Amino acid sequence: MKEYKPRSNPRRHMSVVSFKSVLTGHEPLKALTFGIKRSVGRNNAGRITVRHKGGGHKRLFREIDFRYDKINIPYKIVSVEYDPNRTGFIGLAVYKDGEKRYVLLPKNIKVGEEFLTAENAEIKLGNRLQLKDIPVGAFVYNVELKPKGGAKIARSAGNFVQVIAKDAGYIDLKMPSTEVRKVREGCWASIGEVSNEEKRLENYGKAGKSRWKGIRPTVRGTAQNPVDHPHGGGEGRQGRGRRRAISLWGKPTGKGQKSRRAKKYSNKNMVSRRKVGKKE
Repeated sequence: MKEYKPRSNPRRHMSVVSFKSVLTGHEPLKALTFGIKRSVGRNNAGRITVRHKGGGHKRLFREIDFRYDKINIPYKIVSVEYDPNRTGFIGLAVYKDGEKRYVLLPKNIKVGEEFLTAENAEIKLGNRLQLKDIPVGAFVYNVELKPKGGAKIARSAGNFVQVIAKDAGYIDLKMPSTEVRKVREGCWASIGEVSNEEKRLENYGKAGKSRWKGIRPTVRGTAQNPVDHPHGGGEGRQGRGRRRAISLWGKPTGKGQKSRRAKKYSNKNMVSRRKVGKKE
């Protein structure tokens, strides 16, 4: 981590990931980038559906390969690059047949290393196999929920999923949230943990940096008026006046309250719920 000298109040506590010692690439590959207008929390009618989003620095989108559909063709990492649209680092992969793709990198990867996506691939950092071929206890990332459905789980900086059991065509995975979930054994996953694990130690230092990231201010419910929030109103400062914290729409929120739908389609795949509070 890089920490700044306190030459001003915002700089006093600001800390960032030291990119200089990790990144090797500069300009992204033009063929794998495109411009797009971000929705910033609004739907197709222009109405806000997710609050506290908006603004932010203009971004160039990198096309990341989460499907890994080039089986049994090894590829080499030729650059380690920054992606403004995700927290982990990405790398430019060049396959043996000459095709180039961006992939999400595991930690401690250097330029020039070779990886393989195959059923009989070696159990080593960065290789991609089916879950049935990965030993119990291994850490994996870029995990599929459905076979050939593309990586959906453990894609943010420092994240990983642990294989803890195998039974009757299913694999038990311990999620980053401590939830244990069953996934079909034919799903693919990459060995290792997502890069840039120091991201969680970053301190923005000032409100302006949140605005650069596209994060708008969040106002506490208790600081609002009764017409605007169920926690609002009252003379001076007081408690919320109800047993459970709720959102603007009256749904349970915060403090680890259960908000999952009782009849959600994936309940049958859950072995144990996530634990609230400190993660193990």
